[in-house]
Amino acid sequence: MNLRYAGLIGALCAALLATAPAQAGGGLLGLDTYGTLDDRGIWSRKNQNILLFGMLATTGGAALWEGGESRLGRTLWKSVDATMIGTAAAYTLKFAFSRARPNQTTNPDLWFQGSGNNSFPSGEATITSALVTPIVLEYRHDYPAVYALELLPIYDSIARVKVHGHWPSDVIAGFALGTASGYFMERRTHTPIVLSVMPHGIYVGLSKSL
Repeated sequence: MNLRYAGLIGALCAALLATAPAQAGGGLLGLDTYGTLDDRGIWSRKNQNILLFGMLATTGGAALWEGGESRLGRTLWKSVDATMIGTAAAYTLKFAFSRARPNQTTNPDLWFQGSGNNSFPSGEATITSALVTPIVLEYRHDYPAVYALELLPIYDSIARVKVHGHWPSDVIAGFALGTASGYFMERRTHTPIVLSVMPHGIYVGLSKSL
């Protein structure tokens, strides 16, 4: 599993490098170049929002409907756990590093710039990868095609760079953080944390309690 996810992060790095201009990069590990703004078509911010909020709504709605007594329900609630943990970690790091975004500067080396600079790591890459990781881990042996879900955070990561929302290293870090959160929450317990404090009707699932 670790090798598979290392390969996914490598694929994301390769995709980002392939879409970047042919020039030396700066920033973290020399990964960051300032590319041409592309907020059109598939890469548009509108489509990014549709993906993000669609994933959140689908996961949350399906988790409430299923509850925690089924395999699918437990897995979806673990995705909710991972998203909450990953988001909290990402925004703590954003505050700590206060890196300027590409829409604020062309210099990828501006760290510790204070309030209003929240580039590192990417919160959206964290969220999208955290949402899919528990599902992939749970069903990968039964349905190997479930790995295709990883294309969603990879797309979002590339799109965030395209619209100058983040530097490449921001989204790579966000993808890794979300994946780690998903892995930890999927492995640590049988009962998802958020679900354990919910009322009994939610634990059972709306599909059974209505």
